[in-house]
Amino acid sequence: MLRIVLAEDALLLREGLAALLARFGHEVVAAAGDPDSMSAAVAEQSPDIVVTDVRMPPTFTDEGLRAAVALRRAHPGLPVLILSQYVATAYAAKLLESTNDGGIGYLLKDRILEVREFVDGVERVAAGGCVIDPEVVRLLLTRHHNPLTRLTPREREILALMAEGRSNTAITNELRVSEKVVGKHINAIFTKLDLPPTVTDDHRRVRAVLMYLRA
Repeated sequence: MLRIVLAEDALLLREGLAALLARFGHEVVAAAGDPDSMSAAVAEQSPDIVVTDVRMPPTFTDEGLRAAVALRRAHPGLPVLILSQYVATAYAAKLLESTNDGGIGYLLKDRILEVREFVDGVERVAAGGCVIDPEVVRLLLTRHHNPLTRLTPREREILALMAEGRSNTAITNELRVSEKVVGKHINAIFTKLDLPPTVTDDHRRVRAVLMYLRA
């Protein structure tokens, strides 16, 4: 039986994953909805493995992944499995560089076709193995080429409008979507272009536009 700290901000998914792991004989000793709770749970529970999403509060960009990198530094050898819908290339590379310090994994939710495949991944990482989705590898290999290739067509469209000097409100009016949707796309653009939240949004916006114009 593995003792697992599970970090996932979506309540239903978090509860579903906990029930699924319990079905295979493992115990979720703590279920967290944000990076701080995850870090506190690891310190308190000393789990066999941490399973975490990437996008978590407060900005829903790459907090979970950054927290995982920090946990690996604070607890050498702690196995960590990232379970996400997308690849945050900057911090993913840092995390995967630490494979000598214990098990590591990065699986994409949409590409897991069988429950047993996910559970096997958890067990292999907890045992010190490395489980990486091939799509993660492909995206990391293209990281050193044109970063704009990571963007979806909608994200490239929004970045083009940003390059024209459009505000979020103007982009909202142009695309006829909500400002919240535009904000989520812009956060995704910043993450995929490796522009961390430590830089102000205005500076990230300028740097994203410069990358677009240079491509």
